[in-house]
Amino acid sequence: MDLMVEATPRRVFANAHTYHINSISVNSDYETYMSADDLRINLWNFEITNQSFNIVDIKPANMEELTEVITAAEFHPHHCNTFVYSSSKGTIRLCDMRASALCDRHTKFFEEPEDPSNRSFFSEIISSISDVKFSHSGRYIMTRDYLTVKVWDLNMENRPIETYQVHDYLRSKLCSLYENDCIFDKFECVWNGSDSVIMTGSYNNFFRMFDRNTKRDVTLEASRENSKPRAILKPRKVCVGGKRRKDEISVDSLDFSKKILHTAWHPSENIIAVAATNNLYIFQDKVN
Repeated sequence: MDLMVEATPRRVFANAHTYHINSISVNSDYETYMSADDLRINLWNFEITNQSFNIVDIKPANMEELTEVITAAEFHPHHCNTFVYSSSKGTIRLCDMRASALCDRHTKFFEEPEDPSNRSFFSEIISSISDVKFSHSGRYIMTRDYLTVKVWDLNMENRPIETYQVHDYLRSKLCSLYENDCIFDKFECVWNGSDSVIMTGSYNNFFRMFDRNTKRDVTLEASRENSKPRAILKPRKVCVGGKRRKDEISVDSLDFSKKILHTAWHPSENIIAVAATNNLYIFQDKVN
C-alpha cells in the first residue's frame, strides 16, 4: 500500500484563544513561545500546556469601540524580552517584557505618516500589515502590507528606511479586488540568510525578490507549466497599458485565484520554498 505520512500532536496547548490564531513565534530562550490572535497575545512555556500568560490584550470593554486588531507578532531573534506586533491600522509596536507583566504600553511605535495625495476609500484596508519579520541580525523589521514591503530600522520610528513596490500595477484595480475579496489577502514576507534579499508573493503564482544592496528586483513564476526539474526560471514582466511585448503579461489577464501567500527561505543557503495554492515548489540557486 501507499506510504501515508501522518502528523500526531505531542502536546496540545488549549483554551487560551477566543479568536483565530494568526502568529506563533518561538522565543530565543527556547523555553517559551507566544501565540497571537486578533485581540490578545499569550506567552507559553513548552512544558506547560494548561496555562499561559496574557502579555498583550487590546480588547476594549465595549466591542463597539474596537478600531484595530493584531495581525502578526514575532519575538526578537536574540533578545528574549523583546517582541513586535503589527496591527490592521498599519502600525508596529515593539514591546519589552521586562517593563511590565502586561505589555499594554509599547516601548517603540513605528508608523509612516500617510500621504494625503494617495488617500482613497481603500487606504485603510491596504495599509493593514499582513506580516512582520525581524531580520536575522535583529537590527531591522520587515513588514508587508497589500501593495508594498517596508524595512524599518529599530532606531527610527517615524518612517521606513526602504519601501519596495510589490505589485503597484494593482493600484488601479483596487475596486474589483475589493469586490472579489482579494484585497483582504494576507501575504507573508521573508529574509534570506544574510538579510540582503527579501521575498514575498503576489498573484498569478508570481513571487517577488528585492536585492537591498543592488536595488534590483525580479518577478518569478511558480507554476507546473514551467517547473520541470533543473529548469531555470525566467523573469516575468507585467504590462500595465499600451503595447504589450510578447514576453509580458497584461495586468488584465492576471489570475487572482492563483496567489502565493506563503514563502520560506533556507536559513543559510539559497534555497526557497513557495506555496502556490495546493502545490509546494522548492527552488535553489543555479548549480554550476
